[in-house]
Amino acid sequence: MPIVVRLDVMLALRKIRSKDLAARIGITEANLSLLKSGKVKGVRFSTLEAICHELQCKPGDILDCEPEEPAVEADKTLTGSGRRL
Repeated sequence: MPIVVRLDVMLALRKIRSKDLAARIGITEANLSLLKSGKVKGVRFSTLEAICHELQCKPGDILDCEPEEPAVEADKTLTGSGRRL
């Protein structure tokens, strides 16, 4: 199940800009942007704690787990070259 980051939603609800949050918790805007986009492999608990403290939320408010979509079966009418028969 992929983890979905909903930090942008919490920032909007709290009316806080990413730039301001980054300054308050002591990380770069670039790293916060990567976290918001979900392009990180992990996050330190201390960073998560600081974000939750500043946004007055719980980790579950900014992190969610969504079920994976089932794989789509390949089109059986295609040959190895990608041309239809």
